[in-house]
Amino acid sequence: MVVFVPFLLLVSPIMVIGLLVYLLHRSMLHFRIWLVWIRAGKDVLFVYSDSPIWREYMIDQVLPPVERRAVVLNWSERGRWPRWSLAKSAFHAYAGERNFNPMVLIFRPFRSPRVFRFNDAFKSWKHGNPGQVERIRQDLLKSLNPSDARECSVE
Repeated sequence: MVVFVPFLLLVSPIMVIGLLVYLLHRSMLHFRIWLVWIRAGKDVLFVYSDSPIWREYMIDQVLPPVERRAVVLNWSERGRWPRWSLAKSAFHAYAGERNFNPMVLIFRPFRSPRVFRFNDAFKSWKHGNPGQVERIRQDLLKSLNPSDARECSVE
């Protein structure tokens, strides 16, 4: 216990500085996204891969309602992603370590992006249960402008 208090006093400022750097990095990235992408009419990051399980569905069903406002990354081509691209930085900042492919991020003013992760849902899809994938797609459509959702809703 006696050793713990000096250790805590030593580590606390480092943790606070680390947290401040992390928050500053996130804020600056979000600001750059708004400055560059939003001015160009882009507020969506669309990530997919060439997986035979989901490629066709993602391109045919999920991409069309977001395509005109999306920056698209193909995980299968990550070796060719530009080293310092804003899309790559956004992906690494918001994707996390798991369940990041396929996914869609919608960037919103003054809030964290809305994240739609499809990976686990496609595991169910693979075993004959497409309901979870469709629920995520419908949630995504509802998060878009109502006119975009009407254009691509299932009749």
